[in-house]
Amino acid sequence: RQKNFAIRQESERSILDFVLEETGDVQRRLGAQDRRKFDEYLTVVREMEKRLKAAEQIKSLPDTDAQTPAGIPPDFAEYMQFMYDMLILAFQTDSTRIATLLLAYDGSNKTFPKIGIPEGHHYLTHNQRNPQLVKKVAEIDKYYLTCFANFLEKMSKIEDVDGKSLLHNSMIVYGGAIADGNRHTHDNLPVILAGHAGGTLTPGRFNKVDRQPMSNLFVTMLNRFGVEAKTFGDSNGRLEQI
Repeated sequence: RQKNFAIRQESERSILDFVLEETGDVQRRLGAQDRRKFDEYLTVVREMEKRLKAAEQIKSLPDTDAQTPAGIPPDFAEYMQFMYDMLILAFQTDSTRIATLLLAYDGSNKTFPKIGIPEGHHYLTHNQRNPQLVKKVAEIDKYYLTCFANFLEKMSKIEDVDGKSLLHNSMIVYGGAIADGNRHTHDNLPVILAGHAGGTLTPGRFNKVDRQPMSNLFVTMLNRFGVEAKTFGDSNGRLEQI
């Protein structure tokens, strides 16, 4: 474990250092607008590397027979921001146009000590309308949504190839699988659909729709970006309100 840690520490050169000569060649062949976008991308990569290095606060490791654990870093908010930023880089470079990020499964009992909530999330949702527990659930929701809002704000500031923002040219669904933790119901789910889908969506609205499968939303989204799908999962139509 110590050996692996030492190797990792010694090899912490920036990935940009390895491609420095090649990036210089590329920049010389670009026009002014493309050069600006290329510099913007390199800056984001360098900033992410600095943040990742700062997040590695352990200077040495004690001897132990335990294997190095794999999984989410201790600072969950920092982890979420890293993952959101990786999505932005992937969209910005057109490495992918579709991505899914699971922040927690629907029965997660994750605790949130950094915001003063030591109880498990699942436990708190079985609150029987206890005002103090309901307040803590709201604080957890705010914690998640603050990170999501930061993600959207960053996307709104990045220019896509057509001059519009990355957010303008995207559709982003944010939501969960349980509406009422007390009863484990999946009805009347609150869902955010962010972005303009290239100008085909008008955000900033609240739509209260009649009872229908959430898959209807996914059918509508598929249609919005050119897939002539009529069904998805348990859909029984399209969500016409968006």
